[in-house]
Amino acid sequence: MKWDELSREPCSLARSVAVIGDRWTLLILRDCFLGVRRFEAFQERLGISRTIIADRLKVLTDEGVLAKVAYQDRPVRHEYRLTEKGLELYPVILAIVSWGDRHYDDGRGPPILRRHKACGCDFQPVMTCSECGEEVNARGVEARPGPAFSPSAVG
Repeated sequence: MKWDELSREPCSLARSVAVIGDRWTLLILRDCFLGVRRFEAFQERLGISRTIIADRLKVLTDEGVLAKVAYQDRPVRHEYRLTEKGLELYPVILAIVSWGDRHYDDGRGPPILRRHKACGCDFQPVMTCSECGEEVNARGVEARPGPAFSPSAVG
């Protein structure tokens, strides 16, 4: 399967990866959640070419993950803000970060701590069942066909 064909796959994971699945996009999203909004700041933090940043920001804005908003009129300058659709990616980014903190911390602990504003405590993210509230993990879940199921989505 080719990269540009992922968005047409009958699989939610493949279609999502078509939008957010490359390393630079994930790092741009990480920075967005850390408050970065301006093109120059992305370039300074990531140290990659302007072309790569512009391409990834265009995909994210075209897909409605980011909104391009003018912050200056003369000359016109824009910043990139997470949309509601983009904010919904926070648990995804947090899960990847948490996994990295556990497996790639070199024994020194996480480089960034996250504090829950409501209770004031640093926390570790956990996924819970929307129905019973219990923690969910790979061994406690079974997948079954849904309303849009296609046999090719499993293969």
